[in-house]
Amino acid sequence: MPVGTNPFAADPDRNQIWEMLVERDIAAFVAADWGMVAGDFIQQGFLGIHAHKSPNPDDWTAAFPTLAQYRDEWLRQSDESAKTKFAEPLAEAIHRATSLTQIDVDGDMAVAHKKFDGQVKLADGSIDTLNWQTLYYCRRDGGRWKIAGFTGYMAHR
Repeated sequence: MPVGTNPFAADPDRNQIWEMLVERDIAAFVAADWGMVAGDFIQQGFLGIHAHKSPNPDDWTAAFPTLAQYRDEWLRQSDESAKTKFAEPLAEAIHRATSLTQIDVDGDMAVAHKKFDGQVKLADGSIDTLNWQTLYYCRRDGGRWKIAGFTGYMAHR
């Protein structure tokens, strides 16, 4: 299957979650446009856990106790990325490094297992390594899937 191809095209629930967490998320991040993804979150009760790439849950923190705090960090990272000179198209490189092949759906709840494992070539000849994983906790809200929280930046490989 080519990079960036939705493996869940025939499954309406998983298809919608994949489109939200891969297609739309990458496009918004590269464009540094939070507005593209703002509607993909449930603000009430949102919680983002930062695992700091540690396999030990004792090292994990509730770094994003509100959606606004996560939004601010997301914007900081995307703005920093926008200032970086890449030797290849960033969206293609992120797609190449991104894997979302497991989405567990049970009624109106889902857990999506998104992994990053790859590199982005920088204009100065160096590389930026993407190597972490995130569990997204999704809920069907108003007939569509949204992100209720996540445990992210977990160790991967």
